[in-house]
Amino acid sequence: MKVPVSREHLNSVFDEPATGLDGAADVGAWLDGIPDDQSPEKLTPAAVLLPLIDHADGMTVLLTQRTAHLSAHAGQISFPGGQFEAGDGTPENTALRETEEEIGLARANIEVLGRLGVRETGTGYRVMPVVGVITPPFPVAPNPNEVAEIFEVPLSFVIDPANHRFETRIMSGIQRQFYAVPYGGYYIWGLTARLLVNLSERLAR
Repeated sequence: MKVPVSREHLNSVFDEPATGLDGAADVGAWLDGIPDDQSPEKLTPAAVLLPLIDHADGMTVLLTQRTAHLSAHAGQISFPGGQFEAGDGTPENTALRETEEEIGLARANIEVLGRLGVRETGTGYRVMPVVGVITPPFPVAPNPNEVAEIFEVPLSFVIDPANHRFETRIMSGIQRQFYAVPYGGYYIWGLTARLLVNLSERLAR
């Protein structure tokens, strides 16, 4: 299925906010997951940026590969992002701050389009995905403590349902099911792949 990926289509798709838990635009509900001493089981609010690069010959998605020494998700493919901090105020600010910290991409280079649906992870986070467009050229400076590589994948590839897999594996003795979007030598899976599937679904409306 061919999904339109023009700038005009993106602007029209994100003209209306997402709704519901699968598309919650409510910042209050997102922040309700902040852990406290009384409810340590609550989820921690976090945000990621889905950076779409507007090249003249077609859009791409910017992704990072995490360094191998990290304690969580080492070596995995991910979007830039991280945990909400008190001064952020909004998920957009969280995503933009974390993006600048991780890959050196200044927020002035990013046009925020909107949000996808909140995703809750098995590792204790409530993640708000923020979609933004970047027009090249733009400088990047990956943080060597967190990012091993920055690379781009054609948007047309990652939003094509023919490239979406739903896999089952045994991990640490537990059967887990997850989305995967392999591309070349990159194995994109888990939350990152789930968000690409969500983006595909949003663009297909």
